[in-house]
Amino acid sequence: MAQALGLGLLVDEGEDKRPHWDNRLQYLLSCVGFAVGLGNIWRFPYLCQTYGGGAFLIPYLIALVFEGIPLFHIELAIGQRLRRGSIGVWTAISPYLGGVGLGCFTVSFLVSLYYNTVLVWVLWYFLNSFQQPLPWGTCPPNLNRTGICRQPAHSHRGGSVAGLVEECQGSGTVSYFWYRRTLNITADIGDSGAVQWRLLLCQAASWALVYLCVSRGIETTGKAIYFTALFPYLVLTIFLVRGLTLPGATEGLIYLFTPNVQILLNPRVWLDAATQIFFSLSLAFGGHIAFASYNPPRNNCRRDAVIIALVNSATSLYASITIFAIMGFKAINDHGQCLDRCGTSGPGLAFIVFTEAVLHMPGAPVWAVLFFGMLFSLGLSSMFGNMEGVITPLLDMGVLPRWVPKEVLTGLACLVCFLSATCFTLQSGSYWLEVFDNFAASLNLVTFALLEVVGVTYVYGMERFCADVEWMTGRRPSLYWRVSWRVVSPLLLLGILLSYIVLLALKSPSYKAWNPQYVGPACTEGWGHCNSRGGWQGRGPTRGRSCLLVEAWQLETGLLQGLWPPGSSIPGGQSQLHIPKTLGGGRPGKWGPQGFLVVSASLRT
Repeated sequence: MAQALGLGLLVDEGEDKRPHWDNRLQYLLSCVGFAVGLGNIWRFPYLCQTYGGGAFLIPYLIALVFEGIPLFHIELAIGQRLRRGSIGVWTAISPYLGGVGLGCFTVSFLVSLYYNTVLVWVLWYFLNSFQQPLPWGTCPPNLNRTGICRQPAHSHRGGSVAGLVEECQGSGTVSYFWYRRTLNITADIGDSGAVQWRLLLCQAASWALVYLCVSRGIETTGKAIYFTALFPYLVLTIFLVRGLTLPGATEGLIYLFTPNVQILLNPRVWLDAATQIFFSLSLAFGGHIAFASYNPPRNNCRRDAVIIALVNSATSLYASITIFAIMGFKAINDHGQCLDRCGTSGPGLAFIVFTEAVLHMPGAPVWAVLFFGMLFSLGLSSMFGNMEGVITPLLDMGVLPRWVPKEVLTGLACLVCFLSATCFTLQSGSYWLEVFDNFAASLNLVTFALLEVVGVTYVYGMERFCADVEWMTGRRPSLYWRVSWRVVSPLLLLGILLSYIVLLALKSPSYKAWNPQYVGPACTEGWGHCNSRGGWQGRGPTRGRSCLLVEAWQLETGLLQGLWPPGSSIPGGQSQLHIPKTLGGGRPGKWGPQGFLVVSASLRT
């Protein structure tokens, strides 16, 4: 069917009226802004630290060369050649592939809902950063308002300070500001809670800003992208220069990049490297197809694909150096514990670990404003791509009469997104966001990407596609491109897809829930904030991990009770109780190490 289409029929005769970029730099910055997002800041550094430091770069670069760049080239090429959004492109290739375009459209819509919610949190922190002292550096007074005093964010002393909120003293000021004053989180997802009006107002402001930037498509995003794409690099550079002058920066970088080649034998390392490349480049969302459709037909899309992919990966590495230089400084202030105990990603890194590190820096409010301003710019430029993946297909399909201004369609799309995302402003909103993030996009995007490469290679036809690329770029794709498209990329994507399915089958669905009465780090994987006595506790089916139920009386702070993984350490005051990997290290009624009296210790699964 695809072979029956003539080369000249790929572009409609009326496509001369299609908008176009003012210059090539606008297009490149838009693609870079869409690809470089929050994951480059809070996901890639965590993977490097977790998987052998510099050794992780080996599978990462292999995945970049044989999966990321080839698939990215396909998306830019088909968008530029067919000059349509995701639905129009795949319907033109084959009516049977129209569902791929519709799937990309749907995922872009769903991701826009919760991705913008993260921007709401960032905006809330940004607005609260114009204070001295920062509000997450102190515990608020209790209802009696008998007094307020400054307490270190990492303080977890068992005794309470008169006049301060007890929950804040138990969990730490940074954690309290995040879980209680920002999210005002419920105990679990079953308790929806009320709408948090401060977050709802921030959400309205965030969507209003998104609308102003995307109201006329690339005509407005092309102007805004100069700031939103370049400002984060300026802030990263400022943080890097400052971080390298702080004590502990060298230790942080050594901890990040010390290679552990043995960990490459773990297949999970290769899976996470491949998925990081995939999601970092924002593949299969339809946004890059939409951006490329506004290019001149003869643009060199091969060169663009390589440049954008390399800039994205270089940004991830640059951000890692910056983040761990600051984390090394934080470890010095936390007596060297943070690097070992605070490996985390996602909101835990941005809103707890790094936010706490900012408190230790001179001129903390200035650094907080820069940090959250950078995160908002990163997220906003990514939202441009997400919304293009939604709006461009709607424009191509003509869902509204042509005499209706584009601003009306864009406004309706943003309004629907805003109303649909109000569930994330509930007290249980962060739980729903985690569910969406884990189950709404990942598996679907990998499936659509596999169908994309198979559709272009085997439905549209390899020879036909190579002829199109030659017509656009002036050079026929080399053996590397053809082998990657025909064999390597499909096999890699198929392997990722099957691995995801196996992991979902072996691992019961669960989420992390805040329990303000819980003491000690959770036995399940938590957000990883350092030395916090308030913690995340796994809800839903148990993960089957053995933990020790410990009751210990410490000389300094009194009774500690909670669950800890064997081999971990319980923080308390200025000392720690090391939990042995077996039960032989502490007997009931005996004084343990560091001034603890072990009252009871029993194994729980």
